[in-house]
Amino acid sequence: MNVWIAIGVTAVGCYLVKYLGLSAPAGVLERPLVKRLAALLPVALLAALTAQETFADGGHLMLDARAAGVAAAAVALVLRAPFLVVVGVAVVVAAGVRALGG
Repeated sequence: MNVWIAIGVTAVGCYLVKYLGLSAPAGVLERPLVKRLAALLPVALLAALTAQETFADGGHLMLDARAAGVAAAAVALVLRAPFLVVVGVAVVVAAGVRALGG
């Protein structure tokens, strides 16, 4: 039953956040600082989520095949590879490290 309470509270919270965003005055949304933050916030959140999922195992730092895949993807990005190539390189390197490491 606690799970359904959590789901309900989350749904109501998401609705309220959406409502607050829609009811914000247009003058506030047109400010340069707000526009800049709105453009940068999704990138920062995605980077934080990627780092959390790649380098953390519970409360501990974990360096494994996922970290090698991300490092290989970073190298491919620096070399200006297309997106699908970057993903493919990350997958192949992570799979190779897992195959070699057990």
